[in-house]
Amino acid sequence: MYTFKKEERLCNKRLIDKLFHSGSSFLCYPFKASWLYHTEPQQYPAQVLFSVSKKRYKHAVDRNLVKRCMRESYRLHKQQHLYNLLLNANQTIVLSIGYIGKEIVPYSMMEKKMLKMLAQLAEQLSGVSKVKV
Repeated sequence: MYTFKKEERLCNKRLIDKLFHSGSSFLCYPFKASWLYHTEPQQYPAQVLFSVSKKRYKHAVDRNLVKRCMRESYRLHKQQHLYNLLLNANQTIVLSIGYIGKEIVPYSMMEKKMLKMLAQLAEQLSGVSKVKV
């Protein structure tokens, strides 16, 4: 339940290209989320990719710190805010979360923003599924 396994990470280049070319996206500062419904069966309801700009953060130490905090806050809150909704709707998605903030915020602030972003994503997913039906 509170794990983040290899199968949950988005690594497929074809899927990543498709996500960025035809997926939906929204901003929830300091995150930018892009998502796309995925029709092929997969083990987990969501596959996710975390990214931090090399242009904005020159040092790998800083990029790794931000990604580590993003992964941890996602790992702790994905089940109740995202997975339950997707499992009930019997849908799977691919998701990209990019950090676009100008400075590195503390973990507590990052966790609050991740919760807000997951709530916004859940709202968009439920809104889109209502339109489809």
